[in-house]
Amino acid sequence: MSERSVSKSREQKRWYDVLAPEQFDRAELGETLAEEPDQVIGRTITTTLGELTGDSSANNTKLTFKITDVGSDTAYTEFIKYELTRDYLRSLVRRGASKVEASITVVTTDDYRIRVQPVALTTKKADRSQEKAIRRVMIDKVHDAAEERTFESFVDAIVDGNLSSAVYADAKTIYPLRRVEVQKLTLEARPEEIAAEEEAAVEVDADDVAVDE
Repeated sequence: MSERSVSKSREQKRWYDVLAPEQFDRAELGETLAEEPDQVIGRTITTTLGELTGDSSANNTKLTFKITDVGSDTAYTEFIKYELTRDYLRSLVRRGASKVEASITVVTTDDYRIRVQPVALTTKKADRSQEKAIRRVMIDKVHDAAEERTFESFVDAIVDGNLSSAVYADAKTIYPLRRVEVQKLTLEARPEEIAAEEEAAVEVDADDVAVDE
């Protein structure tokens, strides 16, 4: 493709301002280039919590958003992932201490399915039964949080550190802890996707029923 055709193609495209959801105060996430609005739908953009809030101490937290709608020259997003940076996670690990992890899938009160991956770091090496008990606390606290929160308020509880604090408060009675974090949260399915899965499951069950002739 010649330089002239590349230049013409770029001239036909337009920039769209990408905004975070209302939950994050419609903060500007950046810009994206496309010829048609439909081409923007489905694109993702990743930033840090520090960049959104102006707090540099939160730059170890990455947030990913997915574009779901376009109006005029603005693209609107939904939140889909929270993740701590690898460098930050490595900095938490200490030799001779335990790192207790869990991966938990839950459904919030407004029918969003999410996968939550908390991690607890002890001051010294815990034994296997203590690690198991700490993991049980993490699992129970995540389930409790999902049973009483919408997707948005669940995300808030993680971003604000409230869920980590709740796990820490209970798990520290099992073995001294240095830190509890949620290292990752991922949106797995929206309400309409869960409803479609359930409907499909019902149809499969119906097909499995024997019919007497």
